[in-house]
Amino acid sequence: MNKCRGFEVVKGFENQEVKMPVRKTKHSAGYDIEAVEDCTIPVFEPGVKPTLIKTGIKAYMLKDEYLMLCNRSSNPFKKGLVLANSVGIIDCDYYGNLDNDGHIMFAFYNFASNPTEIKKGEAIRTSYFSKVFSF
Repeated sequence: MNKCRGFEVVKGFENQEVKMPVRKTKHSAGYDIEAVEDCTIPVFEPGVKPTLIKTGIKAYMLKDEYLMLCNRSSNPFKKGLVLANSVGIIDCDYYGNLDNDGHIMFAFYNFASNPTEIKKGEAIRTSYFSKVFSF
């Protein structure tokens, strides 16, 4: 049986109780992805790199697809969190990457007035599989 698209645990996280992304409702457009460990995102300061949130997962998909990573709509207003790259794109050939096995991590800046805590198991982003369009 050939794999079409889905998620797997990355190497090194097999014993971390990683939860696979799920669609929370029948008509959800995307999958909720959770943090695999607790972390703190400091208040933004110029020159400081974004904080990477680990998920412990990688995605496999068809050759003409990509995974689009979007911020949860509540993150900017409730937590002051914005994605450093606005929208993340995971290419089909990132799966099994030699450097990190294709580990999906999210880069956040925190524009709140205090550091923001992310707890293990907290939904941090929504993702969508999409087709690549050629022009």
